[in-house]
Amino acid sequence: MNQYSSSNENPLIYFYGYKVIIEMNQYSSSVVTKEKQWYQSDTDKLVCELCRHFYNLGWASGTGGGISIRDEDGIHITPSGVQKERISPDDVFLLDARALDGAKVIRPAANSNLRLSECTPLFMAAYRLRKAGAVLHSHSIWAMLAGRLCSPNGEPGVFRTRNLEMQKGLRGRGCFETVEVPIISNTTRESQLTDSLTAAIEDNPDVDAVIVAGHGVYVWGENWAHAKTQAECYDYLFRAAVEGYRLGLPIH
Repeated sequence: MNQYSSSNENPLIYFYGYKVIIEMNQYSSSVVTKEKQWYQSDTDKLVCELCRHFYNLGWASGTGGGISIRDEDGIHITPSGVQKERISPDDVFLLDARALDGAKVIRPAANSNLRLSECTPLFMAAYRLRKAGAVLHSHSIWAMLAGRLCSPNGEPGVFRTRNLEMQKGLRGRGCFETVEVPIISNTTRESQLTDSLTAAIEDNPDVDAVIVAGHGVYVWGENWAHAKTQAECYDYLFRAAVEGYRLGLPIH
């Protein structure tokens, strides 16, 4: 959103992420652009912080995974094919939150060589269908293995677990019920998952996650903190199932 300085000097404007200093011409009413610098929002910085956190959890290694957060300015999304633990706020894209059927870029990354995340259409599906405040994509090995336990050949399926305390960290769930997470088949390109992920979201209104077989998981929430904590709880449940299977315990 636009912000104006209160100084009597040349006004400073923040316009969709650009920091613009303008100089008033003393001989006319025209405005001359004096300087344009990149503006780093708090949300851009938060995206980078979460990327480092998820990298340390093993969710975003090898350039995998992605993060998006919606705020009053729009939807902030990580770039594609980069080391997520090393991105800076200048690398984050800003998209128009009113154009959820597409990907209207309001502010590109400062580095013109960076590409918008391959996850973008999948993120948009969760924003559009669930009115999410944040959507995360994890390459967690536990999500991948849990999906493989339930769908060994990568076919569509369902991950199920029950009677675990960490289920209480999921929206609308208690510890003594069965939690189900849909599994969709993987595709060559991330964007090709859009239709199957959209269908899984529509068919499972009480679930805030979708496993992609042999790949990872998408998780969303009402805001970034809710999406983060739900992703952590889901990851615990996935790991519990995998470790339990190793011990000969039933996974549900």
